[in-house]
Amino acid sequence: MRMAKGDKVYFDNFSACAALSKKAAEYLARCLESYDADRIEEMLKEMHGIEHAADLKKHEMNDALAKAFVTPVDREDLDMLSRDLDNVTDALEEVLQKFYVYDIRTVEPDAVEFAKKLVSACGLLCDLMDEFANFKRSKKIRALIVGLNDAEEECDKLYLDCMRALTKRSAEVMTTVSWRDIYECLEACADGCEHVGDCVGSVIMKNT
Repeated sequence: MRMAKGDKVYFDNFSACAALSKKAAEYLARCLESYDADRIEEMLKEMHGIEHAADLKKHEMNDALAKAFVTPVDREDLDMLSRDLDNVTDALEEVLQKFYVYDIRTVEPDAVEFAKKLVSACGLLCDLMDEFANFKRSKKIRALIVGLNDAEEECDKLYLDCMRALTKRSAEVMTTVSWRDIYECLEACADGCEHVGDCVGSVIMKNT
């Protein structure tokens, strides 16, 4: 597919959004690997800066769609993909917010493992968005979508293992409630990455 000059703005925007999701995932992983509860407000401020940048990219997409007469694929699909990408970054920020809300003092090792898996998933997301402009000819894009599905399945298994281990080791109700909520947020991040892949798959089905 030869990209029309005016179409580049959409695909560049998606790549930038995915890069911000990966940046948020990498920052979350660093925060959890060397967690310092006394720095949580500083961490939240840094993460919110990434999330705010992602919001600005979403607004840019909204403005571009509002002004466009012709779009490379359905306007509704571009809008849905933009929202799905933004949801990933929002979910990553929410994980860190849970650490603040529940005043978490120490991090469970499996939460660090989960965050690292999200970094990998967001890396696939970046590769997918960089390939998206060439979706009619790409030989890589379907494998990337499958890769995101596989990454979500890995995270789903880890989520179940985390929840089982939490139930077995913790007798303190508030600790159980807090970590259950955190693990659910981590799993939502993985689901968000998969949703982006599913959305791209749907666009391909409609346009090839």
